[in-house]
Amino acid sequence: MAGARRAAVVGIGQTEFSKNSGRSELRLAAEAVRAAIADAGLTPADIDGTVTFTQDTNDELALARAVGIEEIRWASRTPFGGGGASATVEHAAAAVLSGMANAVVVYRAFNERSGHRFGQPKEQVTSPAYNFYFPYGLDAPTKIYALWFQRYMHVYGLTNADFGLYSVVARRHAATNPNAWFHGRPITLADHQNSRWIVEPILRLLDCCQESDGGVALVVTTEERARDLRQKLVTIEAATQSNLIGGDVMFNYYHPDIARFPEAEHSARTLYQQTGLSPDDIDVALLYENFSPIVFYLLEAYGFCGPGEARDFIADGNIGLDGKIPVNTHGGLLGEAYIHGVNNILEAVRQLRGTAANQVPDARRVLAATGRSAVILGTE
Repeated sequence: MAGARRAAVVGIGQTEFSKNSGRSELRLAAEAVRAAIADAGLTPADIDGTVTFTQDTNDELALARAVGIEEIRWASRTPFGGGGASATVEHAAAAVLSGMANAVVVYRAFNERSGHRFGQPKEQVTSPAYNFYFPYGLDAPTKIYALWFQRYMHVYGLTNADFGLYSVVARRHAATNPNAWFHGRPITLADHQNSRWIVEPILRLLDCCQESDGGVALVVTTEERARDLRQKLVTIEAATQSNLIGGDVMFNYYHPDIARFPEAEHSARTLYQQTGLSPDDIDVALLYENFSPIVFYLLEAYGFCGPGEARDFIADGNIGLDGKIPVNTHGGLLGEAYIHGVNNILEAVRQLRGTAANQVPDARRVLAATGRSAVILGTE
């Protein structure tokens, strides 16, 4: 990427993370967006683009009125739920580098705990494809993903206690992060094993991400403009998506080997090819984890360890704050909050600015990755 034009993240903002926000999702989005714009040293009038999720309830024009954005020249949304979290940055970077917008705000806000909760019945099935699964009881993400994870457990000989190794690390990091819902509340492996089963013998309660109320936002513009703004430069070194034939966002059972994560492996190859970097060049990894086993898949897909090696890699202390590759230094979606993974990107920015609660010394390259999208952020 040397010599190439780059986009940059110049502002970040968030609300508090709670279980009952007491206000509308639009207000949460507006609060986070205003905070991100102010953090960048910009005004709402400087923003002319928006990016969010197809699942976000907040209409772009309603948000513009609430915040004071005068004109939107670029508006886009990413599909695939949390799998598209890092794709939001890709959309924003594409807009500013193409000249379609000058400054784009990415936002995600919801009352996921106090509003409609994932797994609760809906009045109608949103996609006819779900009719192939609902009759068999696959009506909640825990059940849907557990079938996938069970193959990994079988192939590599893992038990649920092995997944608890990651949960303990996530809660340890959350315990020293004042933004985290579980601030001050670490757990032990015994606590993990004593938590109730959600899908026996695969997932316990402490393997599952939180249900959170809250909002997060970030502002993206060009590197040239970023150099004139107030925050330390954080550049978007590379961004990508991977959605493969035979894949499925939820029911990802159709690849030949479901003990691996092909979409994540393709994303990793693309990022490393675009940047010339390798796993050894990454200082911090923010890995989307709606459930703890996903971290095992992603550690292997992004090359931090080999297939089937994640259990021992974690057990040997490699993902702790002083490990080979610190992972989810804010506590992740299990420990900080579940804002569909976009809060992971905010943590990536904080690590590069040197302002994270659990700061990794001299962090210069940070990976923020899901299974289907990923970004590498960097600093000078």
